[in-house]
Amino acid sequence: MDKGKVLVLSKLRIGVVGVGNIFKHAHLPSWLSHPDAEIVAVCDANQEAAQKLADEHGIAKVYSDYNDLIASDEVDVVNVCTPNLYHSVVSVAALQAGKHVFCEKPDAINPDEAVKMAEAAKTSGKVLMVMRNNRFRPVSDFLRTYVEKGHMGEIYTGRCGWVRRRGIPGKGGWFTTKELSGGGPLIDLGVHMIDLAIWIMGNPKPVAVSGSVYTKFAGNDLNDSEHGAFGEKKAGGTFDVEDLATGFIRFDNGATLQLECSWASNVENEGRFIELRGTKSGFSLFNDDLKLFTEIEGTLCNVIPQLPKDSGGHKSNIHHFIDVVQGKAEPIFVPEQGVDMIKILCAIYESAKLGREIRLD
Repeated sequence: MDKGKVLVLSKLRIGVVGVGNIFKHAHLPSWLSHPDAEIVAVCDANQEAAQKLADEHGIAKVYSDYNDLIASDEVDVVNVCTPNLYHSVVSVAALQAGKHVFCEKPDAINPDEAVKMAEAAKTSGKVLMVMRNNRFRPVSDFLRTYVEKGHMGEIYTGRCGWVRRRGIPGKGGWFTTKELSGGGPLIDLGVHMIDLAIWIMGNPKPVAVSGSVYTKFAGNDLNDSEHGAFGEKKAGGTFDVEDLATGFIRFDNGATLQLECSWASNVENEGRFIELRGTKSGFSLFNDDLKLFTEIEGTLCNVIPQLPKDSGGHKSNIHHFIDVVQGKAEPIFVPEQGVDMIKILCAIYESAKLGREIRLD
């Protein structure tokens, strides 16, 4: 990394745009836990919520316009936690103003906006990182190393997903309004598991995608998922996104990946999963439970690694971002990977609409 492009400070001054649940539950404690980070400003369309959070945490500045926060000389890093539509808009503006950016996923709601983000980061020389917290779990680090050491051989196919029985977030609000969210569980949950699977595989380039989407539970208000509490519900609001998506991705090395994501479907339990199959071994990861399937001395064996249980890596992800900004680490995530991710997600929606495979190359 060209350290001339990073800002080396003893304490990074963080300005936050969007103080909803994802910020309060994931980003806020992560920033507060790092000795080199200080939240100095917040901005939200809900001024009461922004002021309340500022008062609770001794944050000096509360803005009503994110442009004013971005323009402040007292802000080094902009943390973007808005509805999905504004991720790229705020991120690009912040990068162009000379700020580093840490953005909540997804990167953007369409490939053009994701490209704008990547180009703005390159032009500005500032660090742009989008939340990829699942890469920072102990089990993910183990699997990435396991693959890099060659223990799986050639990884040629797999499947991944995140399914819920009932867990639609913010029903009627921005989560279920396509103009603001870009989609339903595919863009909300799929980004997590697709990214993790591809990262463990060694980041092969996607070349073609097909998929289908379904909306079958818009009239169902049951909830059995803690994640269904995210977002603010709006009675009589909009629900024009899918509640289940399936897909199939082809990569430039010949490998393939199936996927399934749902906010609501008639399954036994909610679960996150990845299964990858290689010529030397395979694995199944369901929530935090990992099993390896291999051969040892001519015998088929199931191996259960003893790893720390960790439901997420938000703190590690944000701490890694700080290290990158301070020139102490090379980024695990780069914006070009975000562009590929949004191409995949949007191509699945396009495939579902047109009924055919979509080429990405």
